[in-house]
Amino acid sequence: MSTRIYHGNLEPRIIANRLVAAFHRGNYTVQQIGSADNLAVQIATRTDRRSGGQTSLTANISRVADGISITLGKQNWFGLAASLGMTALTAVRNPFSLISRLDDISQDVDSITLEDQIWEVIEQAARQLGAGQALSRRMSRTVCPYCLTGNEFGAGRCIACGAPLGEVHPTTCSNCGFIIYKKEATCPNCKFPLQQLN
Repeated sequence: MSTRIYHGNLEPRIIANRLVAAFHRGNYTVQQIGSADNLAVQIATRTDRRSGGQTSLTANISRVADGISITLGKQNWFGLAASLGMTALTAVRNPFSLISRLDDISQDVDSITLEDQIWEVIEQAARQLGAGQALSRRMSRTVCPYCLTGNEFGAGRCIACGAPLGEVHPTTCSNCGFIIYKKEATCPNCKFPLQQLN
């Protein structure tokens, strides 16, 4: 499972609709269930497909503070592995038989990259809607650790007590968009090492 958080003016249904538009075609079918703030989009190969093995993947899209969180579940590989195994077995018996399985091979390769394709559609939609993994200014308020007063983003000193605020400014993980603080060595969400970011 992998999770990414996108900050900005996004709604789960917008991303869900983009996924439906991108994948409800060819050998894939898409189902969308849930409420406006919490949607699940399942992308699967059609049962009446002409080529390739069976696979499926679910994207869970939820509203969070200042944006949305998207988690892709584990892809179902069983039918895909069976199709690839059949192709390999057929090739061992008669290498020329691969010609008759080109459609299966093409669909299986497409299915193997399904997760990357989904993230590509999501990234493109987020960019078009002006959202990203950077924390918005609205969410970037800094709380003074000494007097607990809220301060504007980027303030060097607390407006109430004058304490330095350099170490308490939040940022986001460049890998998943989760809110992090400078004292953290790894992202609490995706375990990405943060030393590279500081």
